[in-house]
Amino acid sequence: MKLIEGNVGQDYEVRDTSLPPEMERRLEALGLTFGSAVSVMNKKKHGAMVIKIRGTRFAVGKNIAENVNIQEAKSHE
Repeated sequence: MKLIEGNVGQDYEVRDTSLPPEMERRLEALGLTFGSAVSVMNKKKHGAMVIKIRGTRFAVGKNIAENVNIQEAKSHE
């Protein structure tokens, strides 16, 4: 599923991205890498989202959110 489809308050795991190489490198530097945990904090009507990666909140635009593939996080019970 795409990040833009994620629900507020849910935790997900990054599977892959399909962005230009320079954008992928920038997101990787911020911690958005394969297998990293992402929490959806807020969603805006125009597609922008606030996500939390490794304890830091980031705002990402619709174009980025549509090109990051995620899956539901595995529970740690």
